[in-house]
Amino acid sequence: MTNKILYYLFCLLLVTACNIENDIPYPIVDGSIQAFETEGQCDANGNSSTQTTINKNDRTISLYVDDTVDLTQLRITKLTVTNDATLVIDSTICNNYSKFPTTGFESLEAIPVSSDTRVDFSKSVQMTLRTYQDYTWKIDVQQIINREIEVEQQQKVIIDKINHNVIIYVAPEQSLSRIKVKTFKLGGTHGSVSPDPTTTETFDFSQPVVFQVTQGWEAEGTYTEWTVFAYQSDEEMSNEAGVFTRATSASLSGNIQSGKRPTITYKKETDSEWSTVADADIEVKGTNYTTTLKGLEPGETYQYNIQISGSEDYTNTFTTAPATPLTDGSFDNWHQVDKLWNPWPSEGESYWDTGNKGAITISDSNSIPTDETYDGNGRAASLESKYLVMKFAAGNIFTGSYVKTVGTNGVLSFGREFSSFPTKLRINYKYTSATIDRIGEDALSSLRGQPDSCHIYVALTDWDEPREIRTRPSERQLFDKTDPKIIAYAELIQGSSDSEYRQQDLVLDYRYTDRTPKYIVVVATASKYGDYFTGGVGSKLLLDNFELIYE
Repeated sequence: MTNKILYYLFCLLLVTACNIENDIPYPIVDGSIQAFETEGQCDANGNSSTQTTINKNDRTISLYVDDTVDLTQLRITKLTVTNDATLVIDSTICNNYSKFPTTGFESLEAIPVSSDTRVDFSKSVQMTLRTYQDYTWKIDVQQIINREIEVEQQQKVIIDKINHNVIIYVAPEQSLSRIKVKTFKLGGTHGSVSPDPTTTETFDFSQPVVFQVTQGWEAEGTYTEWTVFAYQSDEEMSNEAGVFTRATSASLSGNIQSGKRPTITYKKETDSEWSTVADADIEVKGTNYTTTLKGLEPGETYQYNIQISGSEDYTNTFTTAPATPLTDGSFDNWHQVDKLWNPWPSEGESYWDTGNKGAITISDSNSIPTDETYDGNGRAASLESKYLVMKFAAGNIFTGSYVKTVGTNGVLSFGREFSSFPTKLRINYKYTSATIDRIGEDALSSLRGQPDSCHIYVALTDWDEPREIRTRPSERQLFDKTDPKIIAYAELIQGSSDSEYRQQDLVLDYRYTDRTPKYIVVVATASKYGDYFTGGVGSKLLLDNFELIYE
């Protein structure tokens, strides 16, 4: 009887053991696209380029292709991923789903010849990278088809890409039956048109004309019909110009009759003498012209005049953006609350902040004021990388605010409101580089033993709101310098030590010249890979007298 009871107890324990749940979580293994290229890739103007915008925070990819490729069967030529993630894609958008690679590849030569990487990119494509988790990426491809038409005495052209219609307006004195055609690229740069109106001295547009238009990627005999209408304009062309102002420059653009050129003069409103824009500095393309007035003064009102033969002069004014200074760029103002150092006056408002709130959960502040300044006056910022009991913490400072601490990880808000156009950020700094001895992630293990690097960068963005930054690995969201919302950017990365302060100008590279900033982001850290808890204990970056320059 006793043996039977023991047998039943053993069976019960065995069943119970089988029901124990596995509460050990899967490790967080990131799945990111590192590089992405396609055939026919170009820039926004249609020029050959392999530039791809990869936003790792939003997991989005955007790129352009020219008119030599079929967007519905676009071949991916390069797709590299992190951590050997598995590629998962909708079978309905693949040219041959069974032959689409399931892993990343550096080039087409690196995968079997039978592979087929063609995908329908006529709409946004979602691709999932699978590790222990699923990471869904959105890929947008825009095709650039530069359709250009220019005829003699043309005043305006309207190209309806949806209904395949074109309307050309010419000067009143121009005969519709004898129009000289200079450019007629309805099929794009690499397409063709039949009949080709540029092969004859003049072409008859007195009645609507139907053309057979073939795209650059289409087979011979394949075409789309376009109808072209020509009219004599009953209005005089206006000399009115559009203006986009910055702090030290302004762009003018307007329409002009084909074959003519504008004369543009300008002056400060309070001056008496006019300056003339050199003819070589005015770009005329078809019936449009553009130019940039340079060397202007911030916050000043200017008058400009546009003269085009046969039309009345056009005169107007514009005011340049002010030379907005960088708030608290001296780093003189600090106050301390218990162990926490804050880079603003005790009774003032914060413009800069640090990761100190996260650091003091386990130790003292590692971003603090110092009397070791660039010019012997006031204070400077001292950012030191330390190992604070539980983890590596890089000294840092940034324009924005520290939002909260999650465990020992920070949630930050990057960016302060700003709407001007500086040309550079002038910095004074001194860096001491320690050897990298703390590695926060296996992927960075190759950095061990190398010199640590400081990182200072400035960005002007038109984000709708400040950017949230998270350092916790499971929800990491960092600043991405390839973000398409970044208007201008400059950075300094240095892995050597200084014996004394240096002064350097970070010259802003304006990626867009027709967008106004909404925020400025300035970030400095003693360890470039501090976001990944990697760097050298003892690396120290001193900062003093940051200044925005307008030239």
